[in-house]
Amino acid sequence: MDRAATAEKIAALIEPFNKKGVAISDATTFAGDLEFDSLTVMDFVAAIEDDFDIIITMNQQAEIENYGQLVDAVVKLQG
Repeated sequence: MDRAATAEKIAALIEPFNKKGVAISDATTFAGDLEFDSLTVMDFVAAIEDDFDIIITMNQQAEIENYGQLVDAVVKLQG
């Protein structure tokens, strides 16, 4: 799956968690812009892992601060 298709799929997965209706871009941060707390992050990561059939390690999660980084990580994990 290419980056654009992956980004589109992740954007759809973010929707239920995007309580404030923030416009999503590569620079959108999870903690700052979307105000995700640790529980929301865990639920969102689980949704990503299930949908893409991948595992995002805790170390990888710690490095992902914005939407663009997440899309790149998922593309890379898909091989």
